[in-house]
Amino acid sequence: MDLAEDRFTELYERHHGDVWRYVSRRVVGADVGDVVAEVFLVAWRRLGDVPAGAALPWLYGVARLVLANEARGRRRWRELTLRMAAEPDRSVVADHADEVIGQRDVAVAFDQLSAADQEILRLVAWERLSPAEAAVVLGCSRATFAMRLMRARRRLRARLGAVSDGAGRSSLTAPSMSEWGA
Repeated sequence: MDLAEDRFTELYERHHGDVWRYVSRRVVGADVGDVVAEVFLVAWRRLGDVPAGAALPWLYGVARLVLANEARGRRRWRELTLRMAAEPDRSVVADHADEVIGQRDVAVAFDQLSAADQEILRLVAWERLSPAEAAVVLGCSRATFAMRLMRARRRLRARLGAVSDGAGRSSLTAPSMSEWGA
């Protein structure tokens, strides 16, 4: 093998699982394997562009762009789900346990955020990236990312309060905001 193949093999073996998890948390009903394969195809083609000390954030950035191609399908799926849920004969009886309600409230509040805010919170909460690493994924400065993160957290808190208050419940039933990087 030549140096490029060795470098790619090391990159793949080291980060495949992380990229797989990153993609699988963001794709609904799509083939995660195809998306991950596309990410590593881009990495192979642009191996010289992969930063030596920050390969994983770079791969997450590529995955984010590949996933953008899946966004329309996911959006159509969500719209169909909302239409189906609005039909009275297809309603589902809710579980009234406080934990389930709190999780639902967080999910509803999170779904009401913009795609940009959702991605910022995912990078911190799900991928456990530092602000510097997350800034690389989004292609912005650390200071810009920190400001975006602060605003995304504030909007999530506001949405969570509105969801909890609108249902006549206290926001204390919701999971801790620390789970969302707050």
